[in-house]
Amino acid sequence: MHNFEALFDYVQRLSGKTLSADDKHIITAHFKPKKIRKRQYFLQEGDVCKYTGFIVKGAAKTFTVDEKGHEHILKLSIEDWWLADFESFYTLTPSRFNIEALEDMEILQITHALVEEFIKPIPAFSAMQNVLSQNNTIAAQKRMQSSISQTGEERFQELINHYPHFIQRFPQNLIASYLGLTPETLSRIRKNSSK
Repeated sequence: MHNFEALFDYVQRLSGKTLSADDKHIITAHFKPKKIRKRQYFLQEGDVCKYTGFIVKGAAKTFTVDEKGHEHILKLSIEDWWLADFESFYTLTPSRFNIEALEDMEILQITHALVEEFIKPIPAFSAMQNVLSQNNTIAAQKRMQSSISQTGEERFQELINHYPHFIQRFPQNLIASYLGLTPETLSRIRKNSSK
């Protein structure tokens, strides 16, 4: 049950609404706890993303692999984040992404059909989804804008400002890929920024 407390807190914090005892019961009845071991995939390219998962414990990366076999990291996810390729999840089309556990993970997962039928009618959950959707749209726009117009230094500084814990949590090569830099460039930027 303690796994669900993190989700309840998250929904209430984001929505600004309180979950009733009934709401909590509906959530616990439809979200399924799942453990994912380090290096296991939550989703593989070409599969339909059947579940979204709320991270209770652990971290993951969302990435693509180019024709040369190089990984390109789109997203790094930690506790209180959602795992999914939402395009695939909502449209039930094959995903273009991989989502892999970077640490042993505990998640609470649910299918699209169950979200629509049972979870969306919960006012706090619906309000949370609206806030999340806005936040994701804004984050995607910022990420696009920063990749077009910011220097590596500026992208690194923005990461430090928004997600300072990422630097401790993730290996440098993943951070570099996420920022669209080579590990060498990131190393140089980090040296300069610590002066």
